Amino acid sequence: MPTGLPPIPGETELDRLVARSRLFGADPTLVLFGGGNTSSKILERDHLGNERWVLRIKGTGSDLRTIEARHFAGLWLDDLQPLRERDTLTDEEMLAYLSRCLVEADAPRPSIETLLHGFLPALHVDHVHADAICALANAPDPIAAVREALGDDIAVAPYVRPGFALAKVVTEFADSRAVVLAHHGLVTWGDTHEESYRLTLELVAKAQDYLEAHGSDIFEVALGSGPAPEQFLAQLRGRLSRERRQVLGVDPSQRAVAGRSDVDVVAAVRSTPDHMLRIGPRTAVIDADGDIDAQVTAYEEDYRAYHDAEAVEGTPMQSALPKVMLVPNVGGIAAGPDAGTARLRLELAAHTHAATAATLDSFGGSSWLTPAQVWEFEYWPLELYKLTFAPPPAELAGTVVLVTGAASGIGRDVAVDLARRGAHLAIADLNAEGLAETLALLPPGRAVAVDGDLTDRVVVDGLVSAAVEAWGGVDAVVFNAGIAATGNLVDVDEAEWRHSLEVNLTSHFTLTKRVWSILEHQGIGASLVYISSKNAFAPGAGFGPYSVAKAGLVQLAKIAALEGGKHGIRANVVNPDAIFAGSKLWSDELRKERADAHGVAISELEAFYAKRSLLGRAVTGPDVAEAVAFLVSDRSRTTTGCVLTVDGGVPAAFPR
Repeated sequence: MPTGLPPIPGETELDRLVARSRLFGADPTLVLFGGGNTSSKILERDHLGNERWVLRIKGTGSDLRTIEARHFAGLWLDDLQPLRERDTLTDEEMLAYLSRCLVEADAPRPSIETLLHGFLPALHVDHVHADAICALANAPDPIAAVREALGDDIAVAPYVRPGFALAKVVTEFADSRAVVLAHHGLVTWGDTHEESYRLTLELVAKAQDYLEAHGSDIFEVALGSGPAPEQFLAQLRGRLSRERRQVLGVDPSQRAVAGRSDVDVVAAVRSTPDHMLRIGPRTAVIDADGDIDAQVTAYEEDYRAYHDAEAVEGTPMQSALPKVMLVPNVGGIAAGPDAGTARLRLELAAHTHAATAATLDSFGGSSWLTPAQVWEFEYWPLELYKLTFAPPPAELAGTVVLVTGAASGIGRDVAVDLARRGAHLAIADLNAEGLAETLALLPPGRAVAVDGDLTDRVVVDGLVSAAVEAWGGVDAVVFNAGIAATGNLVDVDEAEWRHSLEVNLTSHFTLTKRVWSILEHQGIGASLVYISSKNAFAPGAGFGPYSVAKAGLVQLAKIAALEGGKHGIRANVVNPDAIFAGSKLWSDELRKERADAHGVAISELEAFYAKRSLLGRAVTGPDVAEAVAFLVSDRSRTTTGCVLTVDGGVPAAFPR
């Protein structure tokens, strides 16, 4: 048994249960998100003041990495014991019975494994899906493998779906040191927190040693090199996003398993049924150089055939699309409605693939559930219940947006607003400090930043590549980068004129051209939103270099709409006016110039712009962000070639 481990901390038994649970959750080789369960039997007082034993067990859907005391359900232990005498109990009957044993009426739903924990006599019980244990549990002969690796005092229970029936089976092995559940995981126990925890570590270490001695390199991480091809990622993401937009996550560390000669065998199973909830029963093996559409379609057809053969009549089929994929020379790929889901699926896939490969390497073969057992678990209502804890998808979930000029003003407001609506963002600006401040306002894991001059094609290329590498593609671009360039035509310097055109017009053409091939390869349409200005239609004297470039930007958008329609690529324009708050465009020098041009004091300039509009109100960055969000979203799916004014109503700037 491992030595040198400190006592599990906590002032109360429940505190120590929380601490023990988090120790398990902190080690992904033992348990992954939402998986596993822990319990303690604790003396507590009931509402009459009587001391009674309470089973405190992890609530369904809780995560051992972050679990808190409130996530443990309490059940009166003596109320559970009569169920030992039952021969059968349906899931519905079990849930109804458990609900009547709760100490607190508002407790979370107890784990599916509650009766397994309650029937075992030990004070503390732990159940994990450790990679090394699962590798043994899926050997051609799990009983022989476990006995050889762990010893004769460790029992092996045949596969039974979790619930009442499994609890009855495991209880028969209560005199053993622990139980390995065939094709499932490990159950340990002890009369102290430390005893059960340390026993798990001991058995997992033994399993690891055994596997490594028999040719498995399950615990060596194979790092990949270089990004996945952009065209491949865009095509794959587009094919997977036909039902709803998804983002991709790529794990180069899975290149070794993806390159195995028996990769199809690895992909066909899971190391534990628990993983099926989030990554499905099988992994798609995709050839990056092959026909992506045909390969995904073949996977869908196989899934439909499996469902049709095994489904209970009337059960609606879940999405037939693959959630995780293995791609030779690329690694593992996962799809999801957001980056967090994709990362979670990648993590689950990495562990299930590694454990399966270890089984094959150590034993020359493996065993797994029958298709009927797989379907029974995949569509099991008690397991699917865990998915109900996820919030409904946000409006722009699965959407990837590029936003330029995001360090301040309109660009920052747009980025923050789109992130709030669920978008994933690649933001860019010349102002690195301001860009970092904007990035800090965005959700971690859903935003990347590229600082640099967007008149430089290398920076433009880096922005698009960053989005594709992070999430597999692009759905929308907000062209907002710009500078204020003033001066009368007879006075303006030619270099300043060209610079205004480069920043305010040509850089947007360059980005449009760069992203276009990605959008075409995806084949799911896109939205291009060009932030022009009221000046495009109603220029002001002394503002020529800026106004001409902005007018050109409107024409660029119209041409993009004309050429993009056949690809489902929409292009529209937002024309704001006089956005002062947070803007770097309105420098002190520009304020003075425009105040002089309009014959007002500098202090009255903002009020002047507001009052000259029909609505007589100031326009803000969030107002522009609202318009951008409309054009990015599917709410404007039939709108292209449009100019949307956000200027309070300036008659001279009416589009016509």
